[in-house]
Amino acid sequence: MSKRILERDPSDPRRKEINPLLKLALELGPLVVFFFANTRGEWLAQKFPALAEMGGPIFIATGLFMAATAVALAVSWLLTRTLPIMPLVSGVVVFIFGALTLYLQDDVFIKMKPTIVNTLFGAVLLGGLLFGKSLLGYVFDSAFKLDAEGWRKLTLRWGLFFLFLAVANEVVWRNFSTDTWVAFKVWGIMPITLLFTIAQMPLIMRHSLEENTGK
Repeated sequence: MSKRILERDPSDPRRKEINPLLKLALELGPLVVFFFANTRGEWLAQKFPALAEMGGPIFIATGLFMAATAVALAVSWLLTRTLPIMPLVSGVVVFIFGALTLYLQDDVFIKMKPTIVNTLFGAVLLGGLLFGKSLLGYVFDSAFKLDAEGWRKLTLRWGLFFLFLAVANEVVWRNFSTDTWVAFKVWGIMPITLLFTIAQMPLIMRHSLEENTGK
């Protein structure tokens, strides 16, 4: 699949913008499904006996999480005719590790998924900086116009933040119950990420090309 299909130029007339609230729902929806299915797994198994074939609550949650992720990606493609790189990569890892979780009946695989994804993103961003490439600019260039120094600093911060999320996931799933890990994944990671994103706004404003040119 070409890069053009994954992320079209913002000026491309075929590119369609998605409502911010709907975009947020598509991103959070699979996580909410995961949390609900894990919390009410036994009830779901009683209401829908076919789900009981998957195993306990965490396995039912994994199966529904995979389905919800597929639906979210499909809806995003139908509405925008694009597949953003980060959700796509995350979705592929969800399908691979989710399938391993269900097939082997071992929830370690789905618990390791955030570690793998965040480590991958962090390594790619930081590795790009070693070769003089601020790769975050290729992802967010349509949203922000920053100078080279701004992209370098923002890429460094996000690279380190992704590694922090990977470490946090490892600490939680290895030391706490499955229910605690699921709650942290849904209600912990998202607020932390939101706060981190907001904290980057001063840097973005300082290095914005539009700000610097007086626009």
